[in-house]
Amino acid sequence: MITPIVKDTKVIIGPCRLSYTHVFSKYAPDGDASNGKYMTNVLIPKEEKETIKAIQQAIEAAKKAAVVSKWSGKEPKKLDMPLRDGDEKENDNDGIYDGHFFLNAKSSTRPGVCDKNRTPIVDEDEIYSGVWAIVSVTFFGYDVSGNRGVACGLNNIMKFKDGERLGGRSSAESDFADVSMEDDDDL
Repeated sequence: MITPIVKDTKVIIGPCRLSYTHVFSKYAPDGDASNGKYMTNVLIPKEEKETIKAIQQAIEAAKKAAVVSKWSGKEPKKLDMPLRDGDEKENDNDGIYDGHFFLNAKSSTRPGVCDKNRTPIVDEDEIYSGVWAIVSVTFFGYDVSGNRGVACGLNNIMKFKDGERLGGRSSAESDFADVSMEDDDDL
């Protein structure tokens, strides 16, 4: 892990595994493209105490700012928080979130995506659910229709390394690894 970088409500962490990754085009689960967001879940291993502490520090800074800007001078008793326990995640049939905390990072604008050399990545196949990345996020308070909390904004992603794809899809290489092409003249 890198040493987390905290600047008020912004934090740079990683490498973390990405899941439910939609960073090249907006994702609209209800089909309404006007409400779509760029997004990814960021999985942080629970043993990464320094990273978790950095995230909590940035969340606290966001809460303090929101007390003034969003919540009329006092912190609400019930707040939705962005750092969640993967062991409690519903619909995790594969157990990928087990032993992790996770953030659901979203943005209305496309995040910057680059490789380790800071060269922009344009090939959408390079960033997928399962890839390892360094991630820049910003936390901010919100008060929308009576719901209050701290959200996680997605800034930028730096690919760290490839990882096993999540979601059950196998690669063409693995599917056809045992196919013999010795008798191709007979076709």
